[in-house]
Amino acid sequence: MGKQIPPPIDGTLRKFSLRVPSVIYGCSGILVFGKRIKSLVFSTDLAIIRNVNADAVLAVYPFTPQPIITQSLLSASDIPVFTGIGGGLTKGMNVVKLALFAELQGATGVVVNAPTEPDTIAKVAENIDIPVVATVVNDCGDYHDKIKSGASILNVSAALNTPELVKKIRTAYPEIAIMATGGPTDESIERTIEAGANAITWTPPSSADIFREIMAAYRENREHP
Repeated sequence: MGKQIPPPIDGTLRKFSLRVPSVIYGCSGILVFGKRIKSLVFSTDLAIIRNVNADAVLAVYPFTPQPIITQSLLSASDIPVFTGIGGGLTKGMNVVKLALFAELQGATGVVVNAPTEPDTIAKVAENIDIPVVATVVNDCGDYHDKIKSGASILNVSAALNTPELVKKIRTAYPEIAIMATGGPTDESIERTIEAGANAITWTPPSSADIFREIMAAYRENREHP
């Protein structure tokens, strides 16, 4: 007889929240400090982070990383946070210093941008005890150097080419941990998982998009969606 799963428990006020696509649960997950991570929400919006059922947060943003932003994310989040430490505009020892700050603040892992030099990745890996996540955006082969330099996890974000790139990396490195963007549909997520991704990063709708639907209902005197 199979184990019976009890019905989900949701409060009246908090039942309205974001849910990652259930197809993501088909991946193997990545074990980090004893916690299995299958889904990562790609967001720095604290309201989104507090109202989503993802396993972790991928907190990267298009500005120079700042410890105060990392601290705010870590203080508000009730799930592990992988935070960006630069590697594009922010280079060299600044990246290493930001990695040290992030570890001391409580981040679960640090994420370096695609242009990050292998030497910088190596210095980061030597100085912290949390995983270094290296971003890969195309099939130029630089993932070889990223892995050799000490990246524990690859973050593959190659738009429509993501499944093909994940498959190529998985063939070359059967044991490397890979998180990857899943795309907009269940089918695209499944293709990415089948290609070899261990975890999926999911981009949620913005707060503005969610509010748009709620306000439309209120204007028509309908209840909260």
